[in-house]
Amino acid sequence: MRSARIAVASALAVLCDICCVLVFVIIGRASHAKGETLGGIVSTSWPFLAGLAVGWVVSRAWRRPAALRPAGLCAWLCTVAVGMLLRVVAGQGTAAAFIGVALAFLGLFLLGWRLAWRLIAR
Repeated sequence: MRSARIAVASALAVLCDICCVLVFVIIGRASHAKGETLGGIVSTSWPFLAGLAVGWVVSRAWRRPAALRPAGLCAWLCTVAVGMLLRVVAGQGTAAAFIGVALAFLGLFLLGWRLAWRLIAR
């Protein structure tokens, strides 16, 4: 029974994290008049989603997926760092302002839902 609850919690947590990344991408594309085509969203989001996956693996987030540390911090920092590195490899832009916005937005959202969960669970 406990392992089933952990599996459900992990699935919900990874879904929340993916949604956070997709919201970041969709808002960013809309603010730069890039359009919200499926191809554009996929092209922009895949580096960050790959970084998110790295963060989950490195921190073993499935053990305590709603924890701020290590799951949340690792998910946040790996999403941005690996995402930016993959954007460079793919020939996409990584302006300093974009890195700052990504750090702020993804930090707020990836850590924010975990903090909200922690406060609600009490």
